[in-house]
Amino acid sequence: MIAINNLPPSLQVRAITTIISHPESRMKSPEFITIAEILSPWGTKGKLKLKIETDFLQRFAPGSKIYINRQPLTIDSTEWHNGKPVIKLSTINSFEDAQKLRGKSIEIHRSQVYPLSEGQYYHFQLIGLEVWTTQGELLGNITEILTAESNDNYVVRSAKGEILIPAIEDVVKSIDPIKGCVVIEPIKGLLSLKQKTAN
Repeated sequence: MIAINNLPPSLQVRAITTIISHPESRMKSPEFITIAEILSPWGTKGKLKLKIETDFLQRFAPGSKIYINRQPLTIDSTEWHNGKPVIKLSTINSFEDAQKLRGKSIEIHRSQVYPLSEGQYYHFQLIGLEVWTTQGELLGNITEILTAESNDNYVVRSAKGEILIPAIEDVVKSIDPIKGCVVIEPIKGLLSLKQKTAN
């Protein structure tokens, strides 16, 4: 077995202490990141009920700047119902206007992203990274991240199909978005049991 520090220089990446992919990261373009989805109008005054896709609830504080359809808007007020925010935007003042936004994404600009602790990554930082084994075998690229209560799973597209890589310390040994590389330890049964046929 080849230790990580014995890999070629292009694959030598810093070790991680925690494997956390942050949910505030579904990028629909290189510049904008989804933090919520508009579920429905709330009342008759243009308020919007949201489904949260971020851990940073301060994103919905009054005065916060958000984007819909790449257009900047300001949150005037926020109230909470059953754990979901209901927001009032400065330019949406009727049920009809709110109804037109049903299903739309609430986004922030990439410049508004909060820095994370070491060993934590936003999903958009991981999508597209090459996945290598500690033996120096290229498996493919991360195309999707599936979030679960226990841990995330990285969907890696390879020539043989899709492989699910659990984002746990026993498997993921290092991540370096700058070098575009993830190094994993393929524990027994991982690649054969998790592999599924590509469409």
